[in-house]
Amino acid sequence: MRGGFWVLEGMDGTGKTTQARCLVEYLQAQGRHPLHVREPGTTALGERLRALLLAPEREEWHPKSEALLFFAARQALLSEQIQPALAAGRDVVCERFSPSTLAYQGQQKTLRQWILDLDALVVPASLQPDAVLIFDLEPEQSFQRLGQAEHLDGFEQRGIGFQQQVRAGYLAYAEAYPHNTVVLPVDGKDVEEVATAVRQVVEERRP
Repeated sequence: MRGGFWVLEGMDGTGKTTQARCLVEYLQAQGRHPLHVREPGTTALGERLRALLLAPEREEWHPKSEALLFFAARQALLSEQIQPALAAGRDVVCERFSPSTLAYQGQQKTLRQWILDLDALVVPASLQPDAVLIFDLEPEQSFQRLGQAEHLDGFEQRGIGFQQQVRAGYLAYAEAYPHNTVVLPVDGKDVEEVATAVRQVVEERRP
């Protein structure tokens, strides 16, 4: 029996990593053996591309170039980690996936369909997430949280205007894939409130 594929998304500072850990602990408590992965990363290729793409000092590249590198990391993650885990009946909890590429590299609306088409080529229907949970927060609040961090990556350094466009990109993804995308507002909610909402979505959409 195929495992569940759960993708946690949102702007930087919305609590994805914390909620991923909460979900992993919840699934483990049920006697399941979830795989926790991140994008880009986890695989050898993914980690090398992560260091390259998130380097604070790098110059900005064309969004298509960035998107292709992210999809290269995604392909490695799918073939080496996600597909085998799902086939073995394990749940997969993934921090970021294709929605991030649409949000961060689809700043120009003319590129959004290109990215969605690329996603359809790289990620077959059988490996599309059972649920994408987008943690939604006002860009000003997200950026304020980032301002308290000691180290910002190359994307986080692009400022509030960029964060506003990122949020628009996430909402565009939710509009394009309403059948498996849930937008969860996180403003004013504590960790447990958000974790409860995440668990509810997982139980409702478990394969």
